[in-house]
Amino acid sequence: MTTQQLSALALNCTLKPGRKKSSTERLLREVLDEFDRSGVATELLRVADYDVRPGVSNDEGDGDDWPKILPKILAADILVVGTPIWMGHPSSIAQRVCERMDAFIDEKDAHERMPAYGKVLTVAVVGNEDGAHNVTANLFQALNDVGFSVPANAVTYWVGEAMGEKNYVDLDHVPRVVAKATAMMVRNAIHLATLLKRTRYPGKAD
Repeated sequence: MTTQQLSALALNCTLKPGRKKSSTERLLREVLDEFDRSGVATELLRVADYDVRPGVSNDEGDGDDWPKILPKILAADILVVGTPIWMGHPSSIAQRVCERMDAFIDEKDAHERMPAYGKVLTVAVVGNEDGAHNVTANLFQALNDVGFSVPANAVTYWVGEAMGEKNYVDLDHVPRVVAKATAMMVRNAIHLATLLKRTRYPGKAD
């Protein structure tokens, strides 16, 4: 199994739509650059550019853009959820992404495997307030519940000075510890995704 057969989708859950400067986007692009160097096909979506309606189904009706995003999630081997820290928690957009994937629970196959079985989850977090560990824990728990697998050291994050004015997007260089965490996360995600693509979860026996 080679990494050329793997794909990674990054969801930028910043609250900023369009081309506004986004610290989350900068960190996600660094993550995807690391995947690219290992031969993994990558794609980045900014969820705020889509009208993702509230709900827990795959399609919440006319105007809902989730059906445009969902096939990309289902096609990817690795999902990277990027979020800023807001009030110590993931962004409301990240929370909505998790809520929409709650539909996976009711979509088990004949062996009781959810659509996310065999897919790997990683997380990227930025902020200038405390909460990176809490944000990571929330996303790991929520998305593992709907079938995603979490490798070792599956997060990279940067947290600036509390209540400070400097954001990650404004840094002159990537901090060494962040670059190291990103590289480790990507290596481990590729390793686990390769194993899961080779050997599926068994599921319930007939």
